[in-house]
Amino acid sequence: MSTDFNMSMRKFLKQVGVTSQQAIEAALRDAESEGKSYAIKAVVTIEELGMTHEITGTLSSED
Repeated sequence: MSTDFNMSMRKFLKQVGVTSQQAIEAALRDAESEGKSYAIKAVVTIEELGMTHEITGTLSSED
C-alpha cells in the first residue's frame, strides 16, 4: 500500500479512536454507571468494497 493510503488510514483510525472514547466517556458519565459493565460493539464498513468488520467487547466502569 502507498504511503498516502497508510497515512489516510492512520488518520481515520485515530479519529475513530479519539471521538469514540470521548463519546463513550460522556455516555458513562451521563448514565452514572459506576460499578457496571456494558457490552460494546464497533462496526467499520466500506460499502464500496462490501466490507464490514465488527469488534465486540465489554467495558467495565468498576474500580
